[in-house]
Amino acid sequence: MNKQEKNQVIDRLADKLSGNPHFYLADTSALTVEVTNNLRRKCFEKGVSLEVVKNKLLLKAMEKSGDGYAQLYEILAGPTSILFSEVANEPAKIIKEFRKTYDKPILKGAFVEESIYIGDDQVDALAALKSKNELIAEVIALLQSPAKNVVSALQSGKNTLAGLLKTLEENPVTPKASAAPAAEQPAQETPPAAEDNDAAGEETKSE
Repeated sequence: MNKQEKNQVIDRLADKLSGNPHFYLADTSALTVEVTNNLRRKCFEKGVSLEVVKNKLLLKAMEKSGDGYAQLYEILAGPTSILFSEVANEPAKIIKEFRKTYDKPILKGAFVEESIYIGDDQVDALAALKSKNELIAEVIALLQSPAKNVVSALQSGKNTLAGLLKTLEENPVTPKASAAPAAEQPAQETPPAAEDNDAAGEETKSE
């Protein structure tokens, strides 16, 4: 690969890094051709893009994109595949599924929702992440619940939106059915005023 070709790869990777909210770095080496093809097929079905990359070129692409990937630099060693996804937890689910049968893929790290995850022990946590739409639905449900629940969730999340979302991930909110409106009470009729003492005793009978 000449310099021009390397620069093209760097530019393409930098564009993909900037255009995708989530990506995973994994070791998919030593898988048979058949298993690798199955992995690629599963990724395609789930809308995940998988490609094997050279660490040096990916490093330069990360540096070029300038989006705070420095913590991932140290794991750019050995065989590396990158998985891009619109759905935060989809690559982790795929990795978990394949690990039931095979030793790999092994998760090296991930960039999800502007957060960095390092190490294969993060697979379960990443697979359990909820989608943005699920979190939005739970926030709406929480805001429709009694005020004390909102206060409790904010306190659990250290009064920050990120903390609130984390609390919702761990303790989902189930919206309660709206209470039935109270039955309207029939209006009470005001009794007519008593006649003025029978017309004041019929105006005191005439003498």
